[in-house]
Amino acid sequence: MMRVNLPPKSKNNQGFYGKMRGLPGAVVQLVKQQAAKLMTFSEHADHENGSSTPVIEIPPATQARLEKALHQQISLQHGGVTSPSPTFQEQQIVEQIVAQTSLHNRNNVTRTQAYWACYRDFPELHWALLAHMVSRNGGWCMTDLRGELLPHLLNNEATEHLFAFLERANALIFQDAYPQLLLYAESKRRKLNLFHLLPHLHISAWMLPIWQDFWLYQDTALLTLGLIVNEQHYVEERVVQNPIYKQTVLNTPQFKTQAWLQLNQVGFPFRSASKDPPKPHLAGLILENFKNLSERIEFGKSLYAILFRAPGILQGAIAFATSTPHTGSRSDYWPHLFARIRKTPPDLKYQERLDGYSLKKGAAPFYSPPLQSAWPDRPLATVERGDWFTDLDEPLQHMQSFAVPVSYDLTREMCLGISKIELAVLSAQAIKKLIR
Repeated sequence: MMRVNLPPKSKNNQGFYGKMRGLPGAVVQLVKQQAAKLMTFSEHADHENGSSTPVIEIPPATQARLEKALHQQISLQHGGVTSPSPTFQEQQIVEQIVAQTSLHNRNNVTRTQAYWACYRDFPELHWALLAHMVSRNGGWCMTDLRGELLPHLLNNEATEHLFAFLERANALIFQDAYPQLLLYAESKRRKLNLFHLLPHLHISAWMLPIWQDFWLYQDTALLTLGLIVNEQHYVEERVVQNPIYKQTVLNTPQFKTQAWLQLNQVGFPFRSASKDPPKPHLAGLILENFKNLSERIEFGKSLYAILFRAPGILQGAIAFATSTPHTGSRSDYWPHLFARIRKTPPDLKYQERLDGYSLKKGAAPFYSPPLQSAWPDRPLATVERGDWFTDLDEPLQHMQSFAVPVSYDLTREMCLGISKIELAVLSAQAIKKLIR
């Protein structure tokens, strides 16, 4: 927990303590929401009270089939066997896929839209919808950096570093995954297995047996798990272990208190059967340790289970995605709390606005700009080559059956997160007043 040592009272700092007396409203609201969170379980965690927990099954026979194919693949790698050169026609396919990927990899909005278009055309590609929903969250985090609250807590340098980190991870996953989705689409169009071209798109050898298996058996869960494992390994060396991002983001005090910044929350808007506000609710999870590869993979698997197996979530998320184009603004899902246009001057002294799930009477909505207003497009820097797949044991342990998490209604946590940031802003203002 973050601790601030306060000075003893004196005539010289009465103003500080006067200001601190203005904070109880935020503190009381925080405690109220925490109490509500502890006392009330989501109606979407009913299986906690005895009903069965939905499970995504990876049958033992499927695991054995995949393990055999992956063993063969890694043996070929260790033996120095390489993919044959593509024919002229195959090279054209590769170049078209590279061009299409570059076209859609302009920014978070174009990437998110591309994932959604892919899922609409090929609903068997569950990962495309999962990526679409997670990428929406990535865009919301990017615009938060230019929104109502975080500019009160982060200086320009920290803001730039955090955006560069979020943008790089979002762009790299798209750069690696989207060509695979396009190659599948081309294979379907031609009714011809083209996955031998994956190495020419610089895709990990891990994915070749997984796509070959999907072409034959159409096991959507196995493919989704394979892609989750692959993409988290792909960004591990290029982002998480990158010395620049370690220095400027991952090892900084701001990131170590990322829960305050809401960078570790991923929520899927859905229409809840509950009459409780707000609408829509959010289903999702909080990632406790971003720097841990295994935890990120299991987090992705849990999000997949929530999206495709938790009652009502898939239909609600699809309805939301169909009716609400992604802009990067949080007003996409909660227009009662957020606005794309700023309603108050940015230099105005901040005052507490949130009352539970709603704004206080007369309070302006939180400014949450669209991505295009917050950040200009940035060209993708050179992508580091290399294949992470050199050992089978570690990634294979993730390719097993798994259940939907017991509790996954994130609505209260998201509002609680806003309250925490409000409290941090009010505290920062009070401390700044003291040291002036």
